[in-house]
Amino acid sequence: MFTRKSFIIMLFSVSGISLALLNSCNNKQQSKNPPNVILIIADDLGYNELGCYGQEIIKTPFIDRLAEEGIRFTCHYSGSPVCAPSRCVLLTGKHTGHSYIRNNFEVKGGDGFQGQKPIPDSVLTIAEILKDRGYATGAVGKWGLGKVGSEGDPNKQGFDLFFGFNCQRHAHNHYPRFLLRNQDTIRLEGNNRELYGEQYSQDLFIDEALQFISGNKNTPFFLYLPFTIPHLSIQVPEESLKEYIGVIPEEQYIHRSYLQHPNPRAGYAAMITHMDKGIGRILDHLKELGIDKNTLVIFTSDNGPAYDRLGGSDSEFFKSAGEFKGLKGSVYEGGIRVPFIARWPGMINPGMVSDHISAFQDILPTLAEITGAIPPQDTDGISFLPTLSGQENQEQHDYLYMEFPSYGGQQMVRMGEWKGVRQYIFRDSMNVELYHLTDDIGEERDVSAEYPDIVKRMEEFMKTARTPSVEFPFNRLDSLTLNK
Repeated sequence: MFTRKSFIIMLFSVSGISLALLNSCNNKQQSKNPPNVILIIADDLGYNELGCYGQEIIKTPFIDRLAEEGIRFTCHYSGSPVCAPSRCVLLTGKHTGHSYIRNNFEVKGGDGFQGQKPIPDSVLTIAEILKDRGYATGAVGKWGLGKVGSEGDPNKQGFDLFFGFNCQRHAHNHYPRFLLRNQDTIRLEGNNRELYGEQYSQDLFIDEALQFISGNKNTPFFLYLPFTIPHLSIQVPEESLKEYIGVIPEEQYIHRSYLQHPNPRAGYAAMITHMDKGIGRILDHLKELGIDKNTLVIFTSDNGPAYDRLGGSDSEFFKSAGEFKGLKGSVYEGGIRVPFIARWPGMINPGMVSDHISAFQDILPTLAEITGAIPPQDTDGISFLPTLSGQENQEQHDYLYMEFPSYGGQQMVRMGEWKGVRQYIFRDSMNVELYHLTDDIGEERDVSAEYPDIVKRMEEFMKTARTPSVEFPFNRLDSLTLNK
Protein backbone atom coordinates (compact mmCIF):
# COMPACT_ATOMS: atom_id res chain seq x y z
CA MET A 1 0.00 0.00 0.00
CA PHE A 2 1.39 3.40 -1.03
CA THR A 3 1.19 5.71 1.99
CA ARG A 4 2.31 9.25 2.76
CA LYS A 5 5.13 7.73 4.79
CA SER A 6 6.38 5.60 1.87
CA PHE A 7 6.25 8.67 -0.39
CA ILE A 8 8.40 10.65 2.05
CA ILE A 9 10.91 7.81 2.26
CA MET A 10 11.04 7.66 -1.55
CA LEU A 11 11.89 11.37 -1.66
CA PHE A 12 14.69 10.82 0.87
CA SER A 13 16.02 7.98 -1.27
CA VAL A 14 16.15 10.07 -4.47
CA SER A 15 17.73 13.00 -2.63
CA GLY A 16 20.17 10.68 -0.91
CA ILE A 17 21.71 9.56 -4.21
CA SER A 18 23.30 12.94 -4.82
CA LEU A 19 24.44 13.23 -1.22
CA ALA A 20 26.04 9.80 -1.32
CA LEU A 21 27.97 10.80 -4.46
CA LEU A 22 29.25 13.92 -2.72
CA ASN A 23 30.20 12.06 0.43
CA SER A 24 32.05 9.38 -1.51
CA CYS A 25 34.62 12.02 -2.50
CA ASN A 26 35.61 12.37 1.14
CA ASN A 27 37.39 9.21 2.28
CA LYS A 28 37.27 10.33 5.89
CA GLN A 29 33.48 10.50 5.89
CA GLN A 30 32.48 7.63 3.64
CA SER A 31 34.11 4.24 3.48
CA LYS A 32 34.28 2.33 0.18
CA ASN A 33 31.21 0.31 1.09
CA PRO A 34 28.26 1.54 3.16
CA PRO A 35 29.20 0.91 6.80
CA ASN A 36 27.35 -1.46 9.07
CA VAL A 37 25.94 0.20 12.18
CA ILE A 38 25.51 -1.41 15.60
CA LEU A 39 23.75 0.84 18.11
CA ILE A 40 23.88 -0.51 21.68
CA ILE A 41 21.71 1.06 24.38
CA ALA A 42 22.13 0.03 28.01
CA ASP A 43 19.10 0.47 30.28
CA ASP A 44 19.49 2.78 33.30
CA LEU A 45 23.31 2.73 33.11
CA GLY A 46 24.85 5.71 34.89
CA TYR A 47 27.48 8.04 33.43
CA ASN A 48 30.05 6.80 35.93
CA GLU A 49 29.35 3.06 35.75
CA LEU A 50 32.01 2.29 33.14
CA GLY A 51 35.73 2.08 33.77
CA CYS A 52 36.46 4.54 30.96
CA TYR A 53 34.23 7.11 32.70
CA GLY A 54 35.79 6.67 36.13
CA GLN A 55 34.13 3.60 37.69
CA GLU A 56 36.49 1.91 40.14
CA ILE A 57 34.51 -1.16 41.21
CA ILE A 58 32.57 -2.50 38.23
CA LYS A 59 34.73 -4.06 35.51
CA THR A 60 33.94 -3.19 31.88
CA PRO A 61 37.10 -4.03 29.87
CA PHE A 62 35.43 -4.49 26.47
CA ILE A 63 33.46 -1.25 26.56
CA ASP A 64 36.61 0.46 27.83
CA ARG A 65 38.38 -0.96 24.78
CA LEU A 66 35.71 0.57 22.57
CA ALA A 67 36.62 3.95 24.03
CA GLU A 68 40.35 3.34 23.63
CA GLU A 69 39.87 2.43 19.97
CA GLY A 70 37.34 5.17 19.24
CA ILE A 71 35.88 8.35 20.66
CA ARG A 72 34.35 9.04 24.06
CA PHE A 73 31.89 11.89 24.48
CA THR A 74 31.80 13.65 27.86
CA CYS A 75 28.74 15.84 27.28
CA HIS A 76 26.11 13.66 25.63
CA TYR A 77 22.47 13.69 26.72
CA SER A 78 19.81 11.00 26.51
CA GLY A 79 16.42 11.73 25.03
CA SER A 80 14.59 11.77 28.36
CA PRO A 81 15.05 10.82 32.03
CA VAL A 82 13.06 7.57 31.47
CA CYS A 83 12.86 4.71 28.99
CA ALA A 84 10.12 5.04 26.35
CA PRO A 85 10.41 8.76 25.51
CA SER A 86 14.19 8.50 25.40
CA ARG A 87 14.01 5.70 22.82
CA CYS A 88 11.44 7.62 20.81
CA VAL A 89 13.79 10.62 20.62
CA LEU A 90 16.65 8.37 19.54
CA LEU A 91 14.73 6.60 16.78
CA THR A 92 12.90 9.67 15.40
CA GLY A 93 15.38 12.52 15.84
CA LYS A 94 12.88 14.76 17.63
CA HIS A 95 13.39 16.02 21.18
CA THR A 96 10.61 15.66 23.73
CA GLY A 97 9.14 19.05 22.89
CA HIS A 98 8.21 17.63 19.46
CA SER A 99 8.35 13.84 19.77
CA TYR A 100 5.20 11.75 19.87
CA ILE A 101 6.12 9.83 23.06
CA ARG A 102 6.99 12.11 25.98
CA ASN A 103 6.51 9.85 28.99
CA ASN A 104 6.15 6.18 29.87
CA PHE A 105 2.57 5.07 29.17
CA GLU A 106 1.53 1.44 29.35
CA VAL A 107 -1.49 0.34 27.33
CA LYS A 108 -4.14 -1.17 29.60
CA GLY A 109 -6.64 -3.95 29.02
CA GLY A 110 -6.48 -7.58 27.98
CA ASP A 111 -4.23 -10.28 29.38
CA GLY A 112 -0.47 -10.37 29.67
CA PHE A 113 1.93 -7.57 28.77
CA GLN A 114 0.16 -5.05 26.55
CA GLY A 115 3.11 -2.82 25.77
CA GLN A 116 3.42 0.95 25.67
CA LYS A 117 1.63 3.65 23.68
CA PRO A 118 2.68 3.15 20.04
CA ILE A 119 4.48 5.65 17.87
CA PRO A 120 2.27 6.31 14.81
CA ASP A 121 2.89 5.09 11.29
CA SER A 122 3.44 8.68 10.12
CA VAL A 123 6.64 8.97 12.18
CA LEU A 124 9.88 8.08 10.39
CA THR A 125 12.51 6.08 12.26
CA ILE A 126 16.21 5.48 11.73
CA ALA A 127 15.39 1.91 10.71
CA GLU A 128 13.00 3.01 7.96
CA ILE A 129 15.49 5.52 6.56
CA LEU A 130 18.36 3.00 6.52
CA LYS A 131 16.18 0.16 5.24
CA ASP A 132 15.35 2.32 2.24
CA ARG A 133 19.10 2.70 1.66
CA GLY A 134 19.36 -1.08 1.29
CA TYR A 135 20.21 -1.94 4.90
CA ALA A 136 19.07 -5.10 6.64
CA THR A 137 17.56 -3.97 9.93
CA GLY A 138 17.27 -5.75 13.25
CA ALA A 139 16.22 -4.79 16.79
CA VAL A 140 17.14 -7.09 19.67
CA GLY A 141 16.29 -6.29 23.27
CA LYS A 142 13.57 -4.03 24.74
CA TRP A 143 11.19 -2.11 22.47
CA GLY A 144 8.59 -0.18 24.51
CA LEU A 145 7.13 1.85 21.61
CA GLY A 146 4.03 -0.13 20.60
CA LYS A 147 2.69 -3.64 21.05
CA VAL A 148 2.60 -6.31 18.37
CA GLY A 149 0.11 -5.43 15.64
CA SER A 150 -0.06 -1.73 16.52
CA GLU A 151 1.35 1.09 14.40
CA GLY A 152 4.34 1.06 16.72
CA ASP A 153 5.14 -2.61 16.14
CA PRO A 154 8.89 -2.67 15.34
CA ASN A 155 8.16 -4.64 12.14
CA LYS A 156 6.01 -1.69 11.04
CA GLN A 157 8.68 0.83 11.97
CA GLY A 158 11.40 -0.38 9.64
CA PHE A 159 12.83 -3.43 11.38
CA ASP A 160 13.03 -6.69 9.44
CA LEU A 161 13.69 -8.54 12.69
CA PHE A 162 12.57 -7.92 16.25
CA PHE A 163 13.56 -10.26 19.06
CA GLY A 164 13.05 -9.55 22.75
CA PHE A 165 10.66 -7.79 25.11
CA ASN A 166 7.96 -5.73 23.45
CA CYS A 167 6.60 -4.44 26.77
CA GLN A 168 8.81 -2.60 29.24
CA ARG A 169 7.10 -4.17 32.27
CA HIS A 170 7.78 -7.63 30.82
CA ALA A 171 11.47 -6.67 30.74
CA HIS A 172 11.61 -6.33 34.53
CA ASN A 173 12.38 -10.06 34.70
CA HIS A 174 15.60 -11.17 33.01
CA TYR A 175 14.50 -14.81 33.14
CA PRO A 176 11.13 -14.42 31.37
CA ARG A 177 8.79 -17.22 30.41
CA PHE A 178 8.76 -16.03 26.82
CA LEU A 179 10.22 -13.55 24.36
CA LEU A 180 8.93 -12.39 20.99
CA ARG A 181 10.46 -12.94 17.56
CA ASN A 182 8.47 -10.61 15.33
CA GLN A 183 4.85 -11.76 15.90
CA ASP A 184 5.80 -15.19 17.27
CA THR A 185 5.95 -16.08 20.95
CA ILE A 186 9.11 -17.99 21.87
CA ARG A 187 8.58 -20.02 25.05
CA LEU A 188 11.61 -20.28 27.33
CA GLU A 189 11.64 -23.56 29.18
CA GLY A 190 13.03 -23.56 32.70
CA ASN A 191 12.21 -19.91 33.45
CA ASN A 192 9.71 -18.56 35.96
CA ARG A 193 9.33 -15.61 38.31
CA GLU A 194 12.15 -16.79 40.56
CA LEU A 195 15.54 -15.14 40.83
CA TYR A 196 17.23 -17.62 38.51
CA GLY A 197 16.25 -19.63 35.47
CA GLU A 198 17.78 -21.65 32.69
CA GLN A 199 17.65 -19.06 29.88
CA TYR A 200 19.02 -15.58 30.64
CA SER A 201 17.51 -13.01 28.29
CA GLN A 202 20.75 -11.04 27.87
CA ASP A 203 22.57 -14.14 26.63
CA LEU A 204 19.74 -14.86 24.20
CA PHE A 205 20.05 -11.28 22.91
CA ILE A 206 23.77 -11.72 22.26
CA ASP A 207 23.19 -15.04 20.48
CA GLU A 208 20.50 -13.46 18.31
CA ALA A 209 22.76 -10.49 17.53
CA LEU A 210 25.60 -12.77 16.44
CA GLN A 211 23.23 -14.72 14.22
CA PHE A 212 21.90 -11.51 12.64
CA ILE A 213 25.43 -10.27 11.95
CA SER A 214 26.45 -13.59 10.38
CA GLY A 215 23.34 -13.69 8.23
CA ASN A 216 23.93 -10.18 6.89
CA LYS A 217 27.72 -10.06 6.67
CA ASN A 218 27.58 -9.54 2.89
CA THR A 219 25.11 -6.65 2.98
CA PRO A 220 25.05 -3.42 4.97
CA PHE A 221 23.09 -3.83 8.19
CA PHE A 222 21.71 -1.73 11.03
CA LEU A 223 21.54 -3.62 14.32
CA TYR A 224 19.77 -1.85 17.18
CA LEU A 225 20.55 -3.47 20.54
CA PRO A 226 18.45 -1.89 23.32
CA PHE A 227 19.62 -4.17 26.13
CA THR A 228 17.73 -4.43 29.43
CA ILE A 229 20.82 -4.43 31.65
CA PRO A 230 21.29 -3.02 34.26
CA HIS A 231 17.57 -2.19 34.72
CA LEU A 232 16.08 -3.92 37.73
CA SER A 233 15.36 -6.65 38.70
CA ILE A 234 18.88 -7.59 39.75
CA GLN A 235 19.40 -11.01 38.13
CA VAL A 236 22.55 -12.50 36.69
CA PRO A 237 23.96 -16.01 36.08
CA GLU A 238 25.73 -17.35 39.14
CA GLU A 239 29.06 -17.77 37.41
CA SER A 240 29.19 -14.00 36.78
CA LEU A 241 27.95 -13.24 40.27
CA LYS A 242 30.84 -15.20 41.81
CA GLU A 243 33.29 -12.64 40.46
CA TYR A 244 31.98 -10.06 42.94
CA ILE A 245 30.83 -12.16 45.92
CA GLY A 246 33.05 -11.30 48.88
CA VAL A 247 34.69 -8.49 46.94
CA ILE A 248 31.93 -5.93 47.43
CA PRO A 249 30.59 -5.28 50.95
CA GLU A 250 26.84 -5.75 51.22
CA GLU A 251 24.33 -3.94 53.43
CA GLN A 252 20.75 -4.61 54.36
CA TYR A 253 18.23 -2.62 52.39
CA ILE A 254 14.49 -2.09 52.39
CA HIS A 255 13.11 -3.98 49.43
CA ARG A 256 10.41 -1.92 47.70
CA SER A 257 9.78 -3.56 44.34
CA TYR A 258 11.11 -6.00 41.76
CA LEU A 259 12.72 -9.29 42.79
CA GLN A 260 14.85 -9.25 45.91
CA HIS A 261 18.47 -10.33 45.53
CA PRO A 262 20.55 -11.70 48.45
CA ASN A 263 23.69 -9.91 47.19
CA PRO A 264 22.34 -6.76 45.52
CA ARG A 265 25.59 -4.84 45.10
CA ALA A 266 27.50 -7.85 43.78
CA GLY A 267 24.55 -8.76 41.58
CA TYR A 268 24.28 -5.28 40.11
CA ALA A 269 28.00 -5.08 39.32
CA ALA A 270 27.92 -8.58 37.84
CA MET A 271 25.05 -7.66 35.52
CA ILE A 272 27.05 -4.83 33.96
CA THR A 273 30.18 -6.95 33.64
CA HIS A 274 28.12 -9.74 32.10
CA MET A 275 26.73 -7.31 29.52
CA ASP A 276 30.26 -6.13 28.83
CA LYS A 277 31.42 -9.68 28.10
CA GLY A 278 28.58 -10.10 25.60
CA ILE A 279 29.67 -6.92 23.83
CA GLY A 280 33.16 -8.41 23.69
CA ARG A 281 31.69 -11.43 21.89
CA ILE A 282 30.13 -9.13 19.32
CA LEU A 283 33.41 -7.28 18.73
CA ASP A 284 35.29 -10.57 18.32
CA HIS A 285 32.65 -11.82 15.89
CA LEU A 286 33.01 -8.76 13.69
CA LYS A 287 36.74 -9.43 13.41
CA GLU A 288 36.22 -13.13 12.71
CA LEU A 289 33.91 -12.24 9.81
CA GLY A 290 36.31 -9.63 8.44
CA ILE A 291 33.80 -6.77 8.71
CA ASP A 292 35.20 -5.05 11.78
CA LYS A 293 36.71 -2.11 9.89
CA ASN A 294 33.49 -1.40 8.05
CA THR A 295 31.29 -1.39 11.15
CA LEU A 296 30.44 1.63 13.29
CA VAL A 297 29.71 0.52 16.87
CA ILE A 298 27.99 2.98 19.21
CA PHE A 299 27.40 2.44 22.92
CA THR A 300 25.27 4.63 25.21
CA SER A 301 22.51 4.51 27.85
CA ASP A 302 18.84 5.54 27.72
CA ASN A 303 18.96 7.64 30.93
CA GLY A 304 20.70 7.93 34.26
CA PRO A 305 21.00 5.28 37.00
CA ALA A 306 18.11 4.00 39.13
CA TYR A 307 17.04 5.51 42.41
CA ASP A 308 18.97 4.17 45.36
CA ARG A 309 17.67 0.93 46.82
CA LEU A 310 14.48 0.87 44.76
CA GLY A 311 15.03 -2.80 44.15
CA GLY A 312 18.53 -3.37 45.44
CA SER A 313 20.64 -1.10 43.22
CA ASP A 314 22.85 1.30 45.14
CA SER A 315 23.76 4.30 42.98
CA GLU A 316 25.32 6.08 45.95
CA PHE A 317 27.71 3.22 46.69
CA PHE A 318 28.86 2.87 43.08
CA LYS A 319 28.88 6.66 42.54
CA SER A 320 26.79 5.76 39.50
CA ALA A 321 26.09 9.35 38.44
CA GLY A 322 29.61 10.51 39.26
CA GLU A 323 29.74 14.14 40.36
CA PHE A 324 26.35 14.90 38.82
CA LYS A 325 23.16 15.73 40.69
CA GLY A 326 20.04 13.61 40.25
CA LEU A 327 19.19 10.11 39.05
CA LYS A 328 16.74 8.52 36.64
CA GLY A 329 13.56 10.61 36.34
CA SER A 330 15.37 13.91 36.86
CA VAL A 331 16.47 16.49 34.29
CA TYR A 332 19.46 17.33 36.44
CA GLU A 333 22.69 16.07 34.88
CA GLY A 334 22.68 12.73 36.70
CA GLY A 335 19.36 11.77 35.15
CA ILE A 336 20.15 12.66 31.55
CA ARG A 337 23.90 12.94 30.92
CA VAL A 338 24.97 9.51 29.71
CA PRO A 339 28.08 7.74 28.40
CA PHE A 340 28.47 7.79 24.64
CA ILE A 341 31.20 5.91 22.79
CA ALA A 342 31.69 5.37 19.07
CA ARG A 343 34.23 3.12 17.33
CA TRP A 344 34.83 2.83 13.58
CA PRO A 345 38.36 1.59 12.71
CA GLY A 346 40.06 3.71 10.08
CA MET A 347 37.37 6.39 10.23
CA ILE A 348 37.43 7.43 13.91
CA ASN A 349 40.89 8.02 15.35
CA PRO A 350 41.53 5.96 18.50
CA GLY A 351 41.65 7.54 21.93
CA MET A 352 39.64 10.64 21.09
CA VAL A 353 37.68 12.48 23.80
CA SER A 354 35.14 15.15 22.88
CA ASP A 355 33.21 17.69 24.95
CA HIS A 356 30.87 18.42 22.03
CA ILE A 357 27.36 18.97 23.42
CA SER A 358 25.09 16.40 21.77
CA ALA A 359 21.96 14.39 22.44
CA PHE A 360 19.88 11.42 21.26
CA GLN A 361 18.12 13.51 18.59
CA ASP A 362 21.50 13.92 16.88
CA ILE A 363 21.94 10.21 16.22
CA LEU A 364 19.41 10.02 13.35
CA PRO A 365 20.94 12.85 11.27
CA THR A 366 24.43 11.51 12.00
CA LEU A 367 23.63 8.03 10.74
CA ALA A 368 21.77 9.51 7.79
CA GLU A 369 24.84 11.51 6.75
CA ILE A 370 27.14 8.53 7.21
CA THR A 371 24.97 6.31 5.02
CA GLY A 372 24.14 8.91 2.36
CA ALA A 373 20.50 9.37 3.37
CA ILE A 374 18.59 12.59 3.93
CA PRO A 375 17.09 13.05 7.41
CA PRO A 376 13.56 14.44 7.81
CA GLN A 377 13.43 18.22 7.65
CA ASP A 378 11.69 18.43 11.01
CA THR A 379 14.46 16.69 12.94
CA ASP A 380 15.75 18.54 16.00
CA GLY A 381 19.15 16.94 15.65
CA ILE A 382 22.50 17.97 14.18
CA SER A 383 24.90 15.45 12.67
CA PHE A 384 28.06 15.03 14.72
CA LEU A 385 29.92 13.23 11.94
CA PRO A 386 32.54 16.03 11.82
CA THR A 387 33.33 15.31 15.48
CA LEU A 388 33.58 11.57 14.83
CA SER A 389 35.92 12.14 11.92
CA GLY A 390 38.11 14.63 13.79
CA GLN A 391 37.15 17.68 11.75
CA GLU A 392 36.80 21.21 13.10
CA ASN A 393 33.67 22.28 11.21
CA GLN A 394 31.22 20.80 13.71
CA GLU A 395 27.92 22.67 13.84
CA GLN A 396 26.76 23.44 17.38
CA HIS A 397 23.32 23.53 18.93
CA ASP A 398 22.09 26.96 19.93
CA TYR A 399 20.49 25.10 22.80
CA LEU A 400 19.20 21.65 23.81
CA TYR A 401 15.64 21.33 25.06
CA MET A 402 13.95 18.57 27.07
CA GLU A 403 10.60 18.29 28.82
CA PHE A 404 9.24 15.55 31.03
CA PRO A 405 5.56 15.60 32.07
CA SER A 406 6.11 13.42 35.13
CA TYR A 407 7.91 13.40 38.48
CA GLY A 408 6.27 16.76 39.23
CA GLY A 409 6.71 18.10 35.68
CA GLN A 410 10.12 19.28 34.46
CA GLN A 411 11.86 21.24 31.71
CA MET A 412 15.53 21.62 30.85
CA VAL A 413 17.48 23.92 28.53
CA ARG A 414 21.22 23.52 27.96
CA MET A 415 22.70 26.63 26.32
CA GLY A 416 26.47 26.47 26.06
CA GLU A 417 27.92 26.59 29.54
CA TRP A 418 24.54 27.47 31.07
CA LYS A 419 21.67 25.22 32.10
CA GLY A 420 18.13 26.13 33.07
CA VAL A 421 15.90 23.76 35.03
CA ARG A 422 12.21 24.15 35.81
CA GLN A 423 10.67 21.72 38.31
CA TYR A 424 7.32 20.99 39.96
CA ILE A 425 5.34 22.49 37.09
CA PHE A 426 2.31 20.42 38.11
CA ARG A 427 2.46 22.20 41.45
CA ASP A 428 2.22 25.57 39.68
CA SER A 429 5.91 26.33 40.06
CA MET A 430 7.32 28.17 37.04
CA ASN A 431 10.58 29.25 38.64
CA VAL A 432 13.69 28.64 36.54
CA GLU A 433 16.83 27.50 38.29
CA LEU A 434 20.04 28.55 36.55
CA TYR A 435 23.38 26.78 36.77
CA HIS A 436 26.77 27.68 35.32
CA LEU A 437 27.99 24.17 34.55
CA THR A 438 31.58 25.19 33.87
CA ASP A 439 31.97 26.23 37.51
CA ASP A 440 29.21 24.12 39.04
CA ILE A 441 28.92 20.72 37.37
CA GLY A 442 27.05 19.40 40.41
CA GLU A 443 24.27 21.98 39.99
CA GLU A 444 24.56 23.01 43.61
CA ARG A 445 24.30 26.82 43.27
CA ASP A 446 21.26 28.39 41.63
CA VAL A 447 22.45 31.72 40.17
CA SER A 448 19.15 32.75 38.57
CA ALA A 449 18.92 35.89 40.71
CA GLU A 450 22.32 37.04 39.46
CA TYR A 451 21.65 36.59 35.73
CA PRO A 452 18.04 37.62 34.99
CA ASP A 453 18.75 38.18 31.28
CA ILE A 454 19.94 34.60 30.81
CA VAL A 455 16.93 33.32 32.76
CA LYS A 456 14.67 35.31 30.45
CA ARG A 457 16.24 33.61 27.41
CA MET A 458 15.79 30.22 29.05
CA GLU A 459 12.13 30.97 29.70
CA GLU A 460 11.62 31.93 26.08
CA PHE A 461 13.15 28.66 24.86
CA MET A 462 10.99 26.74 27.32
CA LYS A 463 7.95 28.33 25.71
CA THR A 464 8.88 28.25 22.01
CA ALA A 465 10.92 25.03 21.65
CA ARG A 466 7.85 22.83 21.95
CA THR A 467 4.41 22.04 20.61
CA PRO A 468 1.49 20.86 22.76
CA SER A 469 0.80 17.12 22.81
CA VAL A 470 -2.70 15.69 22.85
CA GLU A 471 -1.36 12.31 23.96
CA PHE A 472 0.88 13.69 26.72
CA PRO A 473 -0.73 16.97 27.86
CA PHE A 474 1.37 19.38 29.88
CA ASN A 475 -1.46 21.80 30.58
CA ARG A 476 0.40 24.65 32.22
CA LEU A 477 3.06 24.66 29.50
CA ASP A 478 0.55 24.04 26.72
CA SER A 479 -1.36 27.21 27.60
CA LEU A 480 1.86 29.22 27.44
CA THR A 481 2.85 27.66 24.14
CA LEU A 482 -0.49 28.32 22.49
CA ASN A 483 -0.40 31.95 23.64
CA LYS A 484 3.19 32.66 22.65
